[in-house]
Amino acid sequence: WGVWGLGAVFYLIGFYQRVAPAVMTAELMRDFDISAAALGNLSACYLYAYVAMQIPTGILADALGPRRLLAGGCLVAGLGTLLFGLGPGLLWAGLGRLLIGGSVAVAFVALLKLASHWFSPRRFALASGLALFWGVMGAVSAGVPLRLLVDAFGWRGVMLAAGLVTLALGGVIWLWVRDDPSQKGYRSLAAQFTRDATPRPSPLAGLRRIFAYRNTWLLFCAPSGQAGPILAFAGLWGVPYLQARYGLSQAEGAAVCSAMMIAWALGGPIMGALSDRLGRRKPLYLAGGIGSCLGWAALLYLPGLGPLAFLILGVGVGFATGSMILGFAFAKESVPAPRAGTSAGVINMGVMLGPTILQPAIGALLDLLWEGGLAGGVRVYSPRSYDLAFGLMLAWSLVSCLLL
Repeated sequence: WGVWGLGAVFYLIGFYQRVAPAVMTAELMRDFDISAAALGNLSACYLYAYVAMQIPTGILADALGPRRLLAGGCLVAGLGTLLFGLGPGLLWAGLGRLLIGGSVAVAFVALLKLASHWFSPRRFALASGLALFWGVMGAVSAGVPLRLLVDAFGWRGVMLAAGLVTLALGGVIWLWVRDDPSQKGYRSLAAQFTRDATPRPSPLAGLRRIFAYRNTWLLFCAPSGQAGPILAFAGLWGVPYLQARYGLSQAEGAAVCSAMMIAWALGGPIMGALSDRLGRRKPLYLAGGIGSCLGWAALLYLPGLGPLAFLILGVGVGFATGSMILGFAFAKESVPAPRAGTSAGVINMGVMLGPTILQPAIGALLDLLWEGGLAGGVRVYSPRSYDLAFGLMLAWSLVSCLLL
């Protein structure tokens, strides 16, 4: 747990970085003099690099091992965070976000690879769910706590501190983490996954091999319709939307988004443990997908929904979205065991396609629907504009259910 836990801390930092712009929208738009579409692209720079790195990361996890990936990822993420915090203009800030996204992309796949060596197979879905839990805790720390820190020290100061912490974590991971228990004198559990007398295919051949399975394609596409809406909403556009719809403060809006993320974090390990106990993946996965789709429809378009009801329903949506974690165990069990890391990278790439496309797409629609409102030199969008733009989230959620 200590070896796995250090990787989980890096994944927590990655999630923190993923949603941090959500509580700094006004500061970023003002400091860089940008519109909603530009802000969506700045935030999504992280996601562009994250998605692009998923399949290479899966191949590297199988070839090089998680220790090197985690330590190197911390180094690049720390430098990228420093660049983002010090960047004098949008170009430098965007480059920093690209470095952060590309480097933290290794965290989840490396965690799954560690789990396949350090835990027995019957614990794999639980370990996957706990990984999501710690990741989302990072998102929660980028809610109200980050908003308070930004108010006290400014967003640049907070980012600089985060960069230094990430660099220090990389050093600790290099000293402590090992790819396999045998490297610390313990019995290895990897044989249960990877013992095979036949030669391993090359990485590219292995990638082609896993895509020969129908489940891989479906499980690659489906989770983007679950992770996409919650990360587009709670990860960027939820706070200004709640300000426009209910008149909440930034801190109050961040608290609502954090509650949704906490529910998502809890849903992952609970669904994982229940799935392990039942020995089934699809029924829980599909039930969660349908629940989150119906929940988004009610959240966005149910007339007369008050802020308390929105909070309660939003927590339900977050919990149902936790079922997406089952896709990793489902995919691992759908391909040959030696390709577990590659499979995880492919599925995680599919997960992140949703927010990668939705965050800037929603921003572009908001700019098209902008009615001319300004507050402190920053564009303000009406609830009606958000309702129309968020239709993209609901449509993608429905597609996810159909794929499942």
